[in-house]
Amino acid sequence: MWLIDRHSDGLSKARIPLPGPLRKALVRWYAGEGSRPDEEAGIMLVQQARIGEKWLACDCLGSDREPPMLTPAFLSEAETYYLRRLTGSKRAEHLPTCPFFRDQATNRISEVRNPETPVDPPVGYFEVLRPAPEKLAQRPDEESSDDRTRNASMPRLARLLWRLLNVSGLNFSAPISEESTERSITHEFEALTAAAGKVEIAPGIELGRALWTHAKALHSKRAYAGIRELARTWPRGHAPQGFLTVFAKGFRGSTIFPAGSDPISVANRIQSPSVRGNHIKGPFLIIVVIGEYPEAHGYAPLRAYAQPVFSGNRFIPVDSEFERSMLRALLGARYALDREGIDIAIEKPVFDRLTPLGSCRPDFMLEARSRRTGEIRTLIVEAMGFSNEEYLASKAATHPRMAQIAPVVCITPEDLEAGHVGSILAYALLG
Repeated sequence: MWLIDRHSDGLSKARIPLPGPLRKALVRWYAGEGSRPDEEAGIMLVQQARIGEKWLACDCLGSDREPPMLTPAFLSEAETYYLRRLTGSKRAEHLPTCPFFRDQATNRISEVRNPETPVDPPVGYFEVLRPAPEKLAQRPDEESSDDRTRNASMPRLARLLWRLLNVSGLNFSAPISEESTERSITHEFEALTAAAGKVEIAPGIELGRALWTHAKALHSKRAYAGIRELARTWPRGHAPQGFLTVFAKGFRGSTIFPAGSDPISVANRIQSPSVRGNHIKGPFLIIVVIGEYPEAHGYAPLRAYAQPVFSGNRFIPVDSEFERSMLRALLGARYALDREGIDIAIEKPVFDRLTPLGSCRPDFMLEARSRRTGEIRTLIVEAMGFSNEEYLASKAATHPRMAQIAPVVCITPEDLEAGHVGSILAYALLG
């Protein structure tokens, strides 16, 4: 096996043969059977080949024939390297017995789930990136590298953002009597920043020290300088990284369009529950993880998750356009119920709840308190925004579980359009 100049035919005398032990380690790593040292050797070789603009030529056809080629590639989503086979009608093929005849052993980096899989809070530190020796240099299945629907996968970055929303209480709307009369986007970001001081990225390093809330921190490179400074004392076993949260009207591909700032380019396609078949308009609260990126020779925005939220002054997450309309109706219904002497608090659960029948995640949970009697009632409100078979089957499975927590009320688009949300809630709470 040889290192050759990129785009060459691999027959030049300038090709560099790989030492036997290194070739064996590379094969074991490629096949997914290697040890930790094999993996580290493979990553280092591919990294140096990419930086040096080299390809790898396979020797399975002998030394005199044009060799099959492998190119070094960087998988930004997993922050690591892998080998990509160059194939085509005019390219030499590996022998069927060659270990490079098939694509590199795969490792799914996203959690594939179904409607029955619970969405749990992320465990451990508020971190996404791993130290270089721990990165898996195995290419994921193509279909798993862009899992962005609610039932397909739950990116860790998404769950970290939900954790931050949960800790900050921004997924909760207090009763009218307890809510500030003036709401602003500044208040929402202040709540996020305060919550960031309660969680750690790594031992002894609070998220608040590496969290920025405006795109200017990237464009001015202030965020990069901050991470570099922190990296000097970053605990071993954890990768230096930082986070940016921005409010944006929209995004496209790997580009974010933040409010009041220039666009931000991210190394990977931005993930979001807003996908074909469930298009959700802005605004979005977007979280970006910043880490070392060899292509940029330093730090760069690597991944981003765009969570649709209700509005700029209320960062309550929503999973569909219907949920946003539904939440607007619920917030409005508080006033009519307030006149009846009932305080209403609204929560948008971001993680699953456990019940004797299994886990579930209600769309909305309402807590109603009578100011006259002090009685407190809980009500689950389900936004039935779709009518396809899979969606209805999922709801049929989870509604009995939700009923273990509190009575369940289902609201349809027809109910919302007819303005019946308030009366439905009043009937459920007052009888």
